[in-house]
Amino acid sequence: MKVSGVLQPASLTFANDGTPYSPEYDDIYHTVAGALAQAEHVFLRGNDLPQRWAGRESFVIIETGFGLGHNFLATWAAWRADPKRSRRLHFVSVEKHPFSAQDLLRAHANAGVSTELSSELVSRWPMLVPGFHRLELDSGRVALTLLFGEAETMLAECVAKADAIYLDGFAPNKNPDIWSPTVCKALAKLARKDCTLATWSVSGNVRSTLEAEGFAVDKAPGFANKRETLRGRFTREHGHKSIVSTSAATHVKQHAIVIGAGLAGTAIAERLAARDWQVTLLEAQAEPARGASGNLAGVFRPQPSTDDNFMARITRAGFVYALQHLARLAESGYAVRWQECGALHIARGERQAAKQQEAVAVLAPPAEYMQFVDGEEASRIAQQPDLRGGWWFPRGGWIAPPSLCNSNIAACGTHIDLRTSTSIERVAYDDGEWTAFDAKNTAIASAPILILANAYDARKLANSIWLPLSAARGQVSHLPANDIAPLTTVVCGSGYVTPAIDGIASMGATFVVDDLETDLRTTEHSENLDKLEDMLSGYGNNLQPDNLDGRASIRAITSDRLPVLGAMPDQPGLWVLSGFGARGLVWGNLCAELLASQICDEPLPLERSLIKAMSPTRFANPL
Repeated sequence: MKVSGVLQPASLTFANDGTPYSPEYDDIYHTVAGALAQAEHVFLRGNDLPQRWAGRESFVIIETGFGLGHNFLATWAAWRADPKRSRRLHFVSVEKHPFSAQDLLRAHANAGVSTELSSELVSRWPMLVPGFHRLELDSGRVALTLLFGEAETMLAECVAKADAIYLDGFAPNKNPDIWSPTVCKALAKLARKDCTLATWSVSGNVRSTLEAEGFAVDKAPGFANKRETLRGRFTREHGHKSIVSTSAATHVKQHAIVIGAGLAGTAIAERLAARDWQVTLLEAQAEPARGASGNLAGVFRPQPSTDDNFMARITRAGFVYALQHLARLAESGYAVRWQECGALHIARGERQAAKQQEAVAVLAPPAEYMQFVDGEEASRIAQQPDLRGGWWFPRGGWIAPPSLCNSNIAACGTHIDLRTSTSIERVAYDDGEWTAFDAKNTAIASAPILILANAYDARKLANSIWLPLSAARGQVSHLPANDIAPLTTVVCGSGYVTPAIDGIASMGATFVVDDLETDLRTTEHSENLDKLEDMLSGYGNNLQPDNLDGRASIRAITSDRLPVLGAMPDQPGLWVLSGFGARGLVWGNLCAELLASQICDEPLPLERSLIKAMSPTRFANPL
């Protein structure tokens, strides 16, 4: 299923009586009697909340129509105030026309909304690009998953098990799409047995459609000037067929072994530790981030495409989520070394420049995400003469991968047992637990969950010849700052070059498949210099390949160049997280959140089609 790469935001407008109003749908967002009171009466009371989440490990609410967020904020406030609340609250909400953060603040200012909750929501509000957005709120106890796009499409892409449903939106005669049989069918597929539903609409068509999908509905007293509301309960049994794994469940013993302490391994360790899991992190090298995650600096930016293909959608989602992850780490005192200096992707020539311009015109992204700039503007941004035009990513930049790995580990606190200089030769499953053994056949650690995040070696430990994980050598050249002009931004194209960090700019990288050697090669320095000349003509005139230092490492790649993550088929409790290639900085954090959500049987933070595209089963059983 294809998700459109175009998103049309809403603009905040008020009716004469001061209520927020949509000119597009000619309808108000809530009654003049008050958004929070309406949310409490219609949706909270209509779903028997807060009583139904009492004592639960987690509680999942799915909403149609996030709008200005009043239903979410009212629910969050009620959950916070309840001493018997569930340990975690998941709120999943679809929105075709999201507001900007500034408009949300304006709308909340006079609506009686908690300033604290509104401020936290707005501070986490994502860029307005299509797809799924996972926001961690209330110290991670509240997960808001926003689905930006058409309700019919996005709900079909959603993987979750709802305990309660808020059926909201503009009136059925104003916006029939959000009340359609297709939407109701999608909600039924997402509902647990005994899932409740509430809505302010008592339309006969809405009632009959819900009943046809297995909801027993009844009218209840209305709110303000509406005489009645509608409440329902899902009565059907269904299996909740999963594209993930039948082993995805809440484990009594929340303990996992993670093999590999690079970007993938430290990211999944942090995401599990945030859920109070104990993680044994095993690393063959003397310290974390010694492999491909050990480079001085790496480029951080998305990879757009006019057709908004899987690669483009996954990098977009990963890029936006990574910005949130970096902010959360910094707020917690775990500072990652990185710079949001922007990333400039120089076109190789007129033909590529035309394709880049077309992509921006078709996708219509917000300027903070991506722009096309001509040669004059590109030269101004990079402060380098005579550049060709290209894509400009204002929020891109560079990240020092070792600092991200170490911050992920530090954020685990007491939930992690890091063991370095620990090489694992084989793993075995017996009586519900996985055990990792070293070369002397000594048992190193045991746990019900084993996650292979050890790059291309994951294939060997998983004993899965069919898994097309390969090794690709990449050499980065180090450019002394004294020998080059200063750069103010990352410049990409046929290769990349970063601003100088501690007197060294990183340039690269080569790509040699099935080469496991990590020696430095003059020929590959020459190749990198050729790429530099193509991007920044004359920039490397003072550099000689035989005088350069650098670093070579081995990256894990897949045959389709997408990550591989998820449960290994027919091996209960075994999961893989690998195949990032050169995109670990963009993919790593979101892929780890996705994997942790799968393991814990939570709503997933990414579209169903993208999860399928990254699942290891795509190779075992081609889709």
